[in-house]
Amino acid sequence: MTVSTQVQEEIRRLDAEGVAGRQIARRLGVSRDSVVKYTGQTDYSPTPPIVRRRPGGSVVAGFTDVIDGWLEEDRARPRKQRHTAKRVFDRLVAERGYPGSYSPVQRHVKAWRAAHRTGGDGFLELAWDPGAAQVDFGQADVILDGARARLHMLVVTFPFSNARYAQGYQGETAECVCHGLRTVFEHVGFVPRELVFDNATGIGRRRGQEVTESALFAAFKLHYRCRARYCNPYSGNEKGSVENAVGFLRRNLMVPEPEAAGLAGLNRMLLARCDRLGEADHWRKHQPVRVLFARDKAAGLALPGARFDPVRYEARTADKTGTVRIDGVAYTAGPAYSLRRVTVGLRHDRVQILDENARPAVTLPRVFGAHADTVLDPSVLLPALARKPGAWSESPVRRHVTDPVRDWLDRASPRDRRDGLAVLDLATRSAGFACAIQAADTILARGHTPHADTVGMLARRLAAGVEPDPGAADLTIYDRLGRQATTEQVPA
Repeated sequence: MTVSTQVQEEIRRLDAEGVAGRQIARRLGVSRDSVVKYTGQTDYSPTPPIVRRRPGGSVVAGFTDVIDGWLEEDRARPRKQRHTAKRVFDRLVAERGYPGSYSPVQRHVKAWRAAHRTGGDGFLELAWDPGAAQVDFGQADVILDGARARLHMLVVTFPFSNARYAQGYQGETAECVCHGLRTVFEHVGFVPRELVFDNATGIGRRRGQEVTESALFAAFKLHYRCRARYCNPYSGNEKGSVENAVGFLRRNLMVPEPEAAGLAGLNRMLLARCDRLGEADHWRKHQPVRVLFARDKAAGLALPGARFDPVRYEARTADKTGTVRIDGVAYTAGPAYSLRRVTVGLRHDRVQILDENARPAVTLPRVFGAHADTVLDPSVLLPALARKPGAWSESPVRRHVTDPVRDWLDRASPRDRRDGLAVLDLATRSAGFACAIQAADTILARGHTPHADTVGMLARRLAAGVEPDPGAADLTIYDRLGRQATTEQVPA
């Protein structure tokens, strides 16, 4: 029977007054054993609580040596390749015929790890000075141009103030990192003195304790006069601020999925939203983040006068079609560059191919991941198609034109197809491929055959933003003028 503190107090008070134990028991309605227990207790000082753990269960008793051996062997393994309690249970069932349930195994594994924890285990609280930043990547889904896409989110956090900024990219290359850092630096108006990374950001390769930085990132550091430090790959607590920020920004900025017209529009939106997060108070220092961030800025470096261009140049030899491969993706400069040595400029969003004299040949959108089709600018293939119109049916350009233009060229005779492709090539040179195709489409919709003069004139007007009223132009005048000129040339 449990005796309350008040009753214990009465027992001891009556005992101090000389009342007999039997009388105390009758008066308070407790047993004589309770009276003896509490009158005889000499020390009521508080003692630390003892956790009464449930026993592991007799069914696991015969397997404890096996479990302990597996867990002891784990000490020599990487942390991410050690036994979980579930893996221990699965092995016991499959290899040792364990008949029991999972819970006793889980309790035994937990108790073993608690008993074998060393002073070096666990985490240390780190103190960050103003002017330092941590950098890492996470992933998040967004809606770009109406389609769902999964992006790699570069997150930059300033641990002293807890200010956080994010930018989305299609990959985790050095070009993406340098572009994202440049964007954040220019947005906040200063350069952190120190950048803390792990080895998963594309700007360095770790071998043991040594990190080899990419040439692009080394140039980036020189440009901004900052230094970089790389964490122990198994010690996420060394950059816990940014790892927490990745999850925080995903929950607070990406739910529901943000929608934007293009990657640049999304990144502008993210910067604005991150600025608004700076109005909140720091979770521990109880000051607005923006106030603390002013100290980060004061401790940082000034932006340089020149803007860094995060581009990586590589030499390639094009194949017989003028195509080069970058990270497994094919990009074509066109047949004019067949078997030529070219230079490829890689940026986070585009690939620029230059000739032997570093003159730009073509700029193409950069593609990350598996991509079966060749990335191309249709305009670079038009000159070759005009000379070899028989290749039209299998040409990739065919997929880049509108249905009316495609049908017109499909039905045309070889000579007319050659002339039509030459018309599109000429208009493309003066107004661009998209405007040339739109002009030809417009002329076909009016029931006329596209000619060099009509397509070129309309394409240039479209490029200049001076699109004519569809009902105001009468293009038959060009047919009449052509017939008149032919008649005047016939001798009398």
